[in-house]
This record gives sequence, C-alpha cells and structure tokens, in this order.
Amino acid sequence: MQTNANNTPASVVVPDSNSPMGKKQQVAEMFNNIAGRYDFLNHFLSMGIDKTWRKKAIKDVAATNPKHILDVATGTGDMAIAASAAIPGAKITAVDIAAQMLDEGRKKIETQGLSKVITMQLADSESLPFADGTYDAVMCAYGVRNFEDLEKGLTEMQRVMRPGGKLAILEFSRPVTFPVKQLYTFYFRHILPAVGGLLSKHKTAYTYLPESVNAFPDGKKFCVILTGCGFKDAHARPLTLGVTTLYTATK
Repeated sequence: MQTNANNTPASVVVPDSNSPMGKKQQVAEMFNNIAGRYDFLNHFLSMGIDKTWRKKAIKDVAATNPKHILDVATGTGDMAIAASAAIPGAKITAVDIAAQMLDEGRKKIETQGLSKVITMQLADSESLPFADGTYDAVMCAYGVRNFEDLEKGLTEMQRVMRPGGKLAILEFSRPVTFPVKQLYTFYFRHILPAVGGLLSKHKTAYTYLPESVNAFPDGKKFCVILTGCGFKDAHARPLTLGVTTLYTATK
C-alpha cells in the first residue's frame, strides 16, 4: 500500500492494499468500474436518505445567493443537479477524477435539460484548474474522504473560493450514542459490504467505504483541519443521529 506525506489517517486507506497504484488512481479506477450501478446503489444502500442530506447542504449554500458554484468530486452529478433546482440562475461547475462517473452524470444532465446550467469537467480536486476566487460557493458530497492528500484538496477548494464565500461538505461520520452506534457499525461492517459487493460486482468498493469512514477525522477534528486550510467559522452539524455530518465554513 502506498502512502504519502499527508498525516491524515484516511490518506493511507485505499481500495486495494495490494495495488502498486496510489490512492488517487485506485479511487478513480474503482468509481469508473461501478459508474453504471453507482446511482442505484447509492440510493438503495442509504435507503434514499442521501437525497435529504444533500438538500440540507444546498439550503445552506443557497442562503448566500451564489452565482457561481463549484461541486468537487461530483460523481454522477447528484449534488450539482439538486443545487440547480434549489438555486435558480446559478452556474455550476462539477468536477471529478473518474471519467465514467462524469459520463453517467452528463446523461442525466442532458435528459433534464441542464447542459447550459451545469458543466461537468474532468479535474483533480488537489490541483483545480481554476483561478483564485472564481466561485461564490464550493460543495462536496462524500468526496473529501477519498482525497489522497486531504489538506491539499481543502486548500485548493479554499483558493478558488472568493472571500466571504460558502463551503458545504457532506461526509459520513460515526454515531456515538447507543444503540445507533452499534447498529451503524454492524450495517457498515457486514451488510453494506456484502450487498454492495454483490450488486456492484466489485469486491473492494464497498469494503473500502467503511474502512475509509472509520479512518476519517470527523466532527471537531475535521473542523480543525478546515481552519488550518484557511477557512473560517468551521462548523459540524450531525445529521440522522450522526450517520453523516454537514460541515460548513466561510473564506
């Protein structure tokens, strides 16, 4: 398993510990392999609650009336599509490192007539091809956990945001109260990998997910990292008994 200079534990959790590739390349390959089944599995395994989580994050972004929004690690574009409905008039750029995920997203965008609103682009979150201060708001749903260098990716998100801009990040977290913690742990360790692996036909994608969640510095720890990357007023808001967390901050 390859490591890097990043000290965040999640940076060394990879889909395949026997692969000679780095985390970034493994993550891109993994998502490309499951792209055609990703949307179904995403909604099925979360029992549809993921749509509600996205709406809550977008509501916070919409309150700032952004005109230009960046959606990092967009996948198949669910966050960008939801934002286009909630924030009329905004132009959204959606980036990801997995080309086939973007292809799936473009199909949805074209079907919904959103091609003039959302632009999907292949790009590395740790080296964004945009000028400083380009965006009024930056969003990311369940993507920062997959960064090879978490601090580098967050610093890039801060760089391309205008002063006073809004950040909204959704990421899985670990419940701490009984019995939610125990039920969540059992589901993530046993049910999700088995069902996800069977339906996606990808052995490691849904074992990597709980491993990466377990290693991610959630809650206050992540807020400290956000502050260290130049953001202000970092706040963690647990959702659905702490299954996921909405992080917000400003520049």
